[in-house]
Order: sequence, then structure tokens, then C-alpha cells
Amino acid sequence: MDFLDYTLEELHEKLVSKEFTAVELMESVYANIAQTDEQVGAFLTLSKEEALAAAKEMDEQGIDEKNVLSGLPIGIKDNISTKGIKTTAASKMLEDFVPVYDATVIEKLKQAGMITVGKLNMDEFAMGGSTENSAFQITRNPWDLTKVPGGSSGGSAAAVAAGLVPVSLGSDTGGSVREPAAFTGLVGMKPTYGRVSRYGLIAFASSLDQIGPFTRTVKDNALVLNAISGTDEKDSTSYRGETPDFTEDIDKGVKGLRIGVPKEYFHEDAQEPGVIESVRQAINFYEKMGAEIVEVSLPHSEYGIPAYYIIASSEASSNLQRFDGIRYGYRSENIESLEDIYIKSRSEGFGKEVKRRIMLGTFSLSSGFYDAHFKKAAQARTLIRQDFEKVFEDVDVLVAPTTTTTAFEIGGKIKDPLAMYMSDILTVPVNLAGVPSLSIPCGFSNDMPVGMQIIGKHFDEKTIYRTAYAFEKENDYHTKKPSFRGGE
Repeated sequence: MDFLDYTLEELHEKLVSKEFTAVELMESVYANIAQTDEQVGAFLTLSKEEALAAAKEMDEQGIDEKNVLSGLPIGIKDNISTKGIKTTAASKMLEDFVPVYDATVIEKLKQAGMITVGKLNMDEFAMGGSTENSAFQITRNPWDLTKVPGGSSGGSAAAVAAGLVPVSLGSDTGGSVREPAAFTGLVGMKPTYGRVSRYGLIAFASSLDQIGPFTRTVKDNALVLNAISGTDEKDSTSYRGETPDFTEDIDKGVKGLRIGVPKEYFHEDAQEPGVIESVRQAINFYEKMGAEIVEVSLPHSEYGIPAYYIIASSEASSNLQRFDGIRYGYRSENIESLEDIYIKSRSEGFGKEVKRRIMLGTFSLSSGFYDAHFKKAAQARTLIRQDFEKVFEDVDVLVAPTTTTTAFEIGGKIKDPLAMYMSDILTVPVNLAGVPSLSIPCGFSNDMPVGMQIIGKHFDEKTIYRTAYAFEKENDYHTKKPSFRGGE
């Protein structure tokens, strides 16, 4: 089965009509993976035995007609805890770690009837923008196997783009769902901070991390967000308000909406021309459809990268203290003292990028430098959030490029950390402000997908989906299939 040809609703209808069984669907998933994933490198761990057993049980019980996700397969980023299934965060530090509990999002997906296919590759501990920082393998972009799929959720994006699974989960700390979605021609959502529980997500930066879905279509994305959202007593930052149906009013159109275009997100001299052109054409489309286009300013966005990397690295320094070679995870064998356990286990267990960010974060939090670095970054974050709040007094959503370029070559930026960090320049302000943002395909540049992000008010994912659906309904970029160029 080619998952690139069907929406989640269509797959569910086929299960309900018994055109195929859940077991047959799952066997088709693993056949696809066996045939294609050697080229792509999306999966780190497969849970075939568990998935087929769950599918068999689903067939025996009968597919729930009212639940559109019942019996459908899903891939999970390898930093989300899955009971009994290895969860490594793509790090040597957790190479053999098998959790004894499910993350809240996994519990919710099971309640919805979805079946976990396996765990997907990523940048180690979600630190990176290309999925080249994995301790185990490099994931390749299905559109061009010589290029990156983005990061840190590159495996999650590549699996859906290649048609290995119809949907996957990733996590977005500074753009790690939206950038891979843009690079691989998918729909990727970073929900409002607190909309989706972080319980069971291996923490990178706790005040920024959010779990979000990758899908081929906007409505599919909204259906999955419906399933994973909601209050969770196990997450103190979980939103306590009601969760709406994100598919409600999705087909209402954009007539009468005020769409803001932030001038700071468009720099013709510094961005790939095809990216700018594709997004400009999308904005023109919205205007023709009856939306009012308003140029707006987010003046403190220029401080997004330095503020983000200080805050995120500081929180990572704190969160990764637990990986010490004593309680669980990798422990060096060449040790003679307690100090050796800490130093050698962490030196050998963590990769270069993780160690770089731990050092940056520890320095930023250290005595004598806290005020000059972390405190200033926190102040800049407040200004960035206030920019969004002010702009959203006048507009309903913002539309801008997701990235400055299309997917770059494997090896192109990995040796230049600053160049890699700058890849997030258009995505990190959203995380700092805690607002939701959705990336959708809006064109092509040099035969590679271009992503457009639609940014909304806090907890107003419904208007984002409505805006995105209006574009998708009249354009066919989401139907385009990857070319798998560059393969041997």
C-alpha cells in the first residue's frame, strides 16, 4: 500500500468496509519499510511483533467506526517514551534503554486505537537541525537522498514523506517539527506550549519543548492533534482549559480574516529566491480568496537565535544532569573512581553537539555570567512574546516562510555550528513566545519542497488549520510525491 495516496479518513473507511484488515495494513507498513527504509534511514527500532499483535486484537474487537484513527499505524520520534519499546533519543547514552511506562501522548494514541510501528531517528536529544547528530545513522530526505530531511525530527518527517507510515509524532523545541516538514513537503504542527502533555518526552528545554504531528494533509494533522491534546495532571505546564475539535470550521475559508505578514521574515538578499517567491504567491492567493493582508513588524525577532540558544542550552544543561552513568544509561568501563564514572560516562556517552550545548548552558548559568547571559536572554524572550501579543491585537494569523532555504546537502553545515543554528532563525521566535505554528507545503524551489508557516494566537490552532486548509484545498502541493533522487 502506498500511504502517499490516502488520507487517514480514507484508510479508516477501508478498514471499516473490510477492504483490508488491520493486520494486513500493518504487514503492508513493514513491507514498505523493508523495501524503502534502507535508502532513507528513518527508523531506529521496529516494534513489529507488538504492532501485529495489537492489529490482530483490533480486528477481533472490530474497528471503531466513529473513531477515525482506529487501527491506523503511526511512527514515534525516539525521544518519546514507549513502554517495552527501546527509546534512545538517538544517543549512545540511552542505547539500550527500554521504558517501563508510556508517555501521555502514547496513552492517548492507544485510546484512539492507533498502533505504534516503531521509533524514528532524530538528532541526539533533539539537538540539531539536520538529523546528522544521531549516534546511530543519518536520515536522508526522500526528495533527494543527498540532502538532509531537517531536524531534529528528521526521521519522523522522512518516514511520512517516503510513504512508510501515514502519520508520525515529532517534537519541536526551536523548529524541529516545522523545519523537517518544510524540507520534506509535509504538514507539521508545533502546538501552543501546554496544549500537548510533555510527560514522557525526554526533555531538551522544558520551557520550549512541544510534541506535534507530521501528516500529508491539514485535516489529518488536525485529527491527530485532537487525539493527543488535553489536560494532563502529570504535566504541571499542561493547559487546564477545554480542548476544541480542531477540524470544526476547518472548511470555513479565509474571507474576512486579517493575515499579517511580518517584514522581518522576508529578506530577499539572504533567503533562497524560490522560497520567498513561493510564499509571496501563497499570500497573493489568500488575498484573492478574500483575506485582508497586513504588513506587520516583530522587531525583536532578530534576538531570537541568541536568546533561544542561551535559554535552550541552559535548560539542557540542567535536564541532562540526570544522565550520569550511575542510575541508568551508558556507563564507561574504564573507571577507577566516582569522578571517573561521571566524567568518562558523559564524555563517551554524549555526542559532540550535546556536549557543546551542555557547556554553553553551564557557562550561561554560572556565577558571574548569569546576569550577562541567561537573564538578558530571558528579557529578550519577554520582548519577543510581547511583539506577538501586540501584533495579534490587529491580525488573526501570521504567514511567513518556515525556513530561509530548501533542504541543504548532507554534510553541508554539520561542521559549522553557527550556520546550522541560523537555519532556525524563522522558527525559534514561535517557541520563545509559546504560540502555535503550522508548516504546510506551498511550492518548490530547485525541485525541493518549500514550507510556509502559519502562526496563530495562543490556543487558537483552529484558525491556523482553517487558514492552511483553505490553501491546501485550492493547491496540490501536498499531493506531490518524492523523487528519491541521488540514490545508488
